[in-house]
Amino acid sequence: MNAESSCVSNDSRKDPVAKYTAKDSVFTNLFSDPKYLLQLYKALHPEDLDATEENISNVTIQNILLDQSYNDLGFQVGTRLVVLVEAQSSWTVNIVLRSLMYLTQTWQKYIQNTGQNVYGSKKVELPRPELYVIYTGNRKIHPKSLRLSEEFWGGDECAVEVKVKMIYDGEKGDIISQYVSFTRIYNEQIKLHGRTREAVLETIRICRDRNILKDYLESREQEVVNIMMTLFDEEYILKTYIEQEKRDAAEEAERKAKEAAKETARKLYQKGTSVADIADAMSLTEEEIKQWLGLISSHPH
Repeated sequence: MNAESSCVSNDSRKDPVAKYTAKDSVFTNLFSDPKYLLQLYKALHPEDLDATEENISNVTIQNILLDQSYNDLGFQVGTRLVVLVEAQSSWTVNIVLRSLMYLTQTWQKYIQNTGQNVYGSKKVELPRPELYVIYTGNRKIHPKSLRLSEEFWGGDECAVEVKVKMIYDGEKGDIISQYVSFTRIYNEQIKLHGRTREAVLETIRICRDRNILKDYLESREQEVVNIMMTLFDEEYILKTYIEQEKRDAAEEAERKAKEAAKETARKLYQKGTSVADIADAMSLTEEEIKQWLGLISSHPH
């Protein structure tokens, strides 16, 4: 590669592009604000007229679900209820299992924070859980809920049962429906403009014009742009790292397979199988088999 092409490549990697996780970043950022967290709770429980920002606390646990940690949200209402919500654009029944893992982590943290002893004789007090997934993908079949027993064991009774309520649109005008609308508008703009800054800015403009998350976007526009964008350098480095890991793994697998084949050839030869028959069985030349067996040098002078 000449100096000019190298310069062009380096410059291109500095262009900011929209994150693949841009929608999830907005989800996390939006509901980190107590104002919108309260709106989310009231969308889920409109009958609770007494709830305030003060008695809702964010109990989100960071980085426990590996690559899915960025779009999980946990919050507690008083001492009565823990609500765990995940935003998901691709369909997988594994969300039930992830919800269970998230719940056990949240309960463990609650027990520790309240100084209770799970190994003692006194029954511990736990806030009652609710599990939700806000699904923003294009799947046509919309079950109202997913159950662990049904998705993994065909409905057979099991020791642990988990029920996750599915949300697809929310009620007109509520914070959930606004977030879902935001994701759909963003998807449309990505199709038109690619993962570019223009797609992000157009999404924000359209949402503001349509009164979708308007207050949030007006008060935090630059912050929202920043959390939705990334430098290509970061993605380039990550992609390069992953590709190198794959190459290393493939080379290691090939090395192990070759060693195993050599060992098989040695055992067959020790049992009296001819070099010609071994070569024929392994689709190799007799010279290669002889080199494996040490009958001839692999580096003849």
